[in-house]
Amino acid sequence: MDELFDEKAVQSLDYLLHHFWVLRKEEPKMYQQIRERQKVIQRYVSEKLGLQLHVRQHFIKLEKIPIKPKSWMGIQSFQAPMDYMIFCYALAFIESKGIEEQFLLSELCEEIRALSYEEEELDWTLFQHRKSLIRAIQTLVELHLIETIDGDVKRFDHHEEQEVLYEVTIYSRYFMRVHPDEFTMFSSAEELLHLEHSLTNEDERRKRVYRQLFTSPVMYRQEGQDPDFLYIRNFRNRMSDDIEKHSDFKLHVFKNAAFLSVTEPKNYYELFPNTKSVTDILLQLSSYLHKNVAHYPPQENGDIILTDGQLNTIIQELKNELGEGWAKLYREKSVAAVRQDVVTELVYWQMATVEQGFIHIHPLLGVLSGSYPADYQKEGEV
Repeated sequence: MDELFDEKAVQSLDYLLHHFWVLRKEEPKMYQQIRERQKVIQRYVSEKLGLQLHVRQHFIKLEKIPIKPKSWMGIQSFQAPMDYMIFCYALAFIESKGIEEQFLLSELCEEIRALSYEEEELDWTLFQHRKSLIRAIQTLVELHLIETIDGDVKRFDHHEEQEVLYEVTIYSRYFMRVHPDEFTMFSSAEELLHLEHSLTNEDERRKRVYRQLFTSPVMYRQEGQDPDFLYIRNFRNRMSDDIEKHSDFKLHVFKNAAFLSVTEPKNYYELFPNTKSVTDILLQLSSYLHKNVAHYPPQENGDIILTDGQLNTIIQELKNELGEGWAKLYREKSVAAVRQDVVTELVYWQMATVEQGFIHIHPLLGVLSGSYPADYQKEGEV
């Protein structure tokens, strides 16, 4: 298998891991490249990640099922639970239509209102309800589940009578994952996930570990003798060689954390640090904690536990020392507002969690740190 897993197979696997699916009509070259290396890719994702590769006439999709669902795995353009609710109602509506059948926005709106529960009654005269609908429909279009024939849904923002004509695509039949059991059998999402991940033997442990490494920013050692993390430690060299042969990533293993990194990222990667100004502050926070480890000693699992007040104090010190280099947005924000953005970003990257009013800073933050050069103010004036 290794001899056949060439550079194009590496590229193909990487693309599949970072995209929902590959549509033949939209990306014919990538579609064909994956088809030509289908067997080696399929074997690798099945044996190492326990995932399925679906190859169809019109698309190719790697079914990525997370071990531990995280908030960042949702649809990032959605801003409220109502967005998801409308999206699901729209999917139900589309399922009742034939392929290439056309429908009007008003028809969809009427059907969604009919499907919605009384306690969540939708009212298209309300601005926020219309905004949720717009976000849901834009996502349906971006995923190629429907195609816009005429009109612009953005105009629905201010005019609830705005009309748009759509057409159902063939991809709409394959968006939802087919599950062997009725969802009504489960009383919670946890029960469903438990069924998905009844992974107990050594072979399945390997799949669980690989999947977490490839689909999450980091994998932490849990308290006590964590068998999954112990697996990484025991097979570190073998895993490292295998991962480097089949991807552009490198495995890093520390006492409490393991993760993959890449030296030459693709333009479709979501990376840390990125161009968002708040990531500068996160790097400075890491540097500060390194310098002041005596005042903020880590727990046995590597976490540093802070109160809101302690984090406010640290951010104030960073602002006093380095604030002139911050983006204008953060120079003008209050310390409490900066803290809120910092915590949100930390949680997003699995660098922190908030529990019972305390902020648990996780070891991943400590891997990277940064500060401005000594003459950064002078450089900024040039």
